[in-house]
Amino acid sequence: MSVTQVLELGLVGMVVGAFGTLIGAGGGFLLMPLLLFLYPRDPPALLTGISLAVVCLNALSGSVAYARMGRVDFRSGLIFALAGLPGAVLGAWWTARLDRRVFDPLLGGVLVAGAAVVFVQAVRAMRPGAGPGTRRLVEADGTVHEYTPRVGLGAAVSAGVGVLSSLLGIGGGVIHVPAMVYLLGFPAHVATATSHFVLAILTAAGLLVHARSGTLAAGLGRALPLGAGALAGAQVGARLASRVQGRWILRALAVALALVGARLLLER
Repeated sequence: MSVTQVLELGLVGMVVGAFGTLIGAGGGFLLMPLLLFLYPRDPPALLTGISLAVVCLNALSGSVAYARMGRVDFRSGLIFALAGLPGAVLGAWWTARLDRRVFDPLLGGVLVAGAAVVFVQAVRAMRPGAGPGTRRLVEADGTVHEYTPRVGLGAAVSAGVGVLSSLLGIGGGVIHVPAMVYLLGFPAHVATATSHFVLAILTAAGLLVHARSGTLAAGLGRALPLGAGALAGAQVGARLASRVQGRWILRALAVALALVGARLLLER
């Protein structure tokens, strides 16, 4: 791989990392379609291994930044991560049994469906954080969030997110963030931060499966520059998140999902 290619991959990782951290989705929903377009002959298992490695680094970096801001609900995040771990392992195992004729349209369909759900919900008033709740989270800058999280339902959602996060290599944040905001009662900024924490754990589990099968080693040359860029981009995205309203975070997510999902479906 040439120096130019390494720098290009690093830049891609930085952009993906910044946007992924801004919306709490980890960037895999953007990176995975890009990898499919750039490497049309590579099997899904190889590309999902690369994407999960980048998403994991991005999520780790973003989680550290959000933790410093005091935005991560660690109590809920640990429950959601534990619920999603079995699915994360199973999803990574299933990926090796899919070929591109099935994988590509499956990913495109999931992204477009996700965009429709988020778009419909984004036009409604933001319910979470509007009044007193059973949980109180105070950010480092003094911002107070009071809300009542639906932890039991969240564990069930996380179990499904774990499967999709590893199966499709997208990290699962595209589902987790809107679910946490509209179904589970989290304020948008707390949802993006906590989702990042959950993603870091789930993608690490998927990576272990890829490492054991050897697909991670095969894609390491591409994963390293992408991951390095994502580490830097995550810090930028976390800072930008402090200046962007929660509703606009979800609208940006809906637009991005629709664009990449439609493109992927039209390419097949």
